[in-house]
Amino acid sequence: MAEQSESPTASVMEKIIEKVHHHESSSSDSELDSDKPDPLESVKAKIWRLFGREKPVHHVLGGGKPADVFLWRNKKVSAGVLGFVTAMWVLFELIEYHLLTLVCHILILAAALLFLWSNACTLINKSPPRIPEVHLPEKLVLQVASALCVEINSAFAGLRSVAAGKDFKKFLMIIAGLWVLSIVGSSCHFLTLFYICFVLLHTVPVLYEKYEDKVDPLAEKAMVEIKKQYAVFDAKVLSKIPVASLKAKRV
Repeated sequence: MAEQSESPTASVMEKIIEKVHHHESSSSDSELDSDKPDPLESVKAKIWRLFGREKPVHHVLGGGKPADVFLWRNKKVSAGVLGFVTAMWVLFELIEYHLLTLVCHILILAAALLFLWSNACTLINKSPPRIPEVHLPEKLVLQVASALCVEINSAFAGLRSVAAGKDFKKFLMIIAGLWVLSIVGSSCHFLTLFYICFVLLHTVPVLYEKYEDKVDPLAEKAMVEIKKQYAVFDAKVLSKIPVASLKAKRV
């Protein structure tokens, strides 16, 4: 009788223990699955990116407000900046309005309006308008000058290294770039070229950010083909240039 009374309780305890072990095994399996890396993320990390970048486009453009403007994070601000630059281009390039004339006319109009407004306020016994004091912050000017100085010095250093014959590949790239730039400059004015570059900065990055998964494979194929052509050019032309003998003569 004692054995028959103990058997139901023992079976119940065995079922409870089995359920506990099953719950623990399922929780451990879920933890192991969570620890496994996501295959989609690992595949995305291995995708070749344009110019070998590892950061998002927003970080490549410097981050902050300028990158927000170029990537249309705030559509009103980006559209306003693009509209203002377009209006300036139409005014100076199409209408052929001169910059110095425009600045003088704006200053004449502003000075005349403020002068008449101030005298009108004294005649009707009203307080004159508060004209704000405009001044450039010294810190901002120094930061801009410092950044510009660093970029100019790096450009001079690159030109010096190319002129010294240290990097023939970079030499060819600079010559090709300057040649293309001279062709573009002969066909359009500097202001038009600046406007084209500005429009490209407002369109190409945002389109690339939207379709980067489609653009990067095509760019990778193009880079592989360019490297192949450069290897052929190096084997047929560059390798035959006696650079070593010239370096020995210099030494």
